[in-house]
Amino acid sequence: MYPDNKRLRDKRLTVRFDDYEEKLLRALANYLGEQPTTLVRELALRQAEELLGVSREPMADGSVSLPRAAG
Repeated sequence: MYPDNKRLRDKRLTVRFDDYEEKLLRALANYLGEQPTTLVRELALRQAEELLGVSREPMADGSVSLPRAAG
């Protein structure tokens, strides 16, 4: 069915926002023309990649970057 079953998005994490945070995220999503949940997912993944020093995007040679050494 799927080339890689691990790529199926069936894992759920719950995040709760207060009124002000939710309005901010909805305003940004509206400005960008995105669904709020799609925007939050993308922002979370980008931040995680930045903190870990990895990228989901393939490099020029087709490989994916590895975590950089701590320190």
